[in-house]
Amino acid sequence: MKLSTDRILTTHVGSMPRSDVVSDMLLAKEAGELDDLAAFDDVMHKAVLDVVQHQVEVGIDIVSDGEMSKIGYATYIKDRLTGFDGDSPRRIPADLEQYPAYVQKIASHGETPKLKRPQCVGEITLKDAAPLDKDIANLTEAVATAGATEGFMNAASPGVISVFQPNAYYPSEDAYLDVLADIMKAEYEAIVGAGLVIQLDCPDLAMGRHTQFSDLTDDEFVKRAARQVEALNHALANVPAEQTRMHVCWGNYEGPHICDIPVQKIFDVVMGAKPSVVSFEASNPRHAHEWQVWKEFKDRIPENKVLMPGVIDSVSNFVEHPELVAERITRFADIVGKERVLAGSDCGFATFAGFGKIDPDIAFAKLKTLAEGAALASERLWA
Repeated sequence: MKLSTDRILTTHVGSMPRSDVVSDMLLAKEAGELDDLAAFDDVMHKAVLDVVQHQVEVGIDIVSDGEMSKIGYATYIKDRLTGFDGDSPRRIPADLEQYPAYVQKIASHGETPKLKRPQCVGEITLKDAAPLDKDIANLTEAVATAGATEGFMNAASPGVISVFQPNAYYPSEDAYLDVLADIMKAEYEAIVGAGLVIQLDCPDLAMGRHTQFSDLTDDEFVKRAARQVEALNHALANVPAEQTRMHVCWGNYEGPHICDIPVQKIFDVVMGAKPSVVSFEASNPRHAHEWQVWKEFKDRIPENKVLMPGVIDSVSNFVEHPELVAERITRFADIVGKERVLAGSDCGFATFAGFGKIDPDIAFAKLKTLAEGAALASERLWA
């Protein structure tokens, strides 16, 4: 994995706004109305080439495929594994429950995704390896064509699959989690085996507290999160830590977030996960102050961990000033050293296909200012 050896390297969390053509095809596939798979593959191939080229043009070093071929960061697995079907009940996040008028407003404006979240209703086995193979081929080609520094590919963690696609088949939640950890090993190993960095998406370790686990106490939730990290580490047994990063967030939605569990309560659980790079929210109004927690807990950060703070947010169309980006980067460089910091975003810019508030052009403007801020920080840190 490339690190910031002579300047701060730039990256982001993964998803990028999809064109109408891409979104329409994904939604048609979701509805079982896609007749031309070859056309689908052609559209996704071109979309990945375009989105990687655009990332490089605005100054992003470590690029992704934008999750172009995925309907959502966790539900995509239903197309690759057996055992998932139907839909599952929604739990409104605990913070939004306190503001029902706001929930009604955003729903009426189409600001909530209406995609199905299938349940586990049968035995989980590998159904189709082709989608993963195509994703890997598209991204590796795009990285080489655009001359990117490095490419990373997102993958759902066992924990996020178990939390957002509930179990209705296995005898216990632990049994379900263990099966997921075993079955996802092949995907993780294939991504790294192709020379890509893998990013495990783990919002279950933070967002899960005020969604699926809102009925637990903080202590009970932390114990559950520790079990999910145990399953993740098992799934990564054959994957080098230095080729792996993980993303932790409290939910990529514009809301009050007053029920978010503080980072200090999940800190040790997150630090216990195998991936060497830890991506986390550090710029939005609810979590920007938590750089002070990272500073206070400096001695609890293992020496092999690299921090990837979000230095631009992902739910507003404000374009941050490069000076603010540089300020945020240097705060974390002062904590762990400049070589152990990558500049990232709070979360993805288009978590679900056909849904998202961020204007596509503004998303790239935000990435450009991320690169400009990283350049300013680099000048000061390597002066």
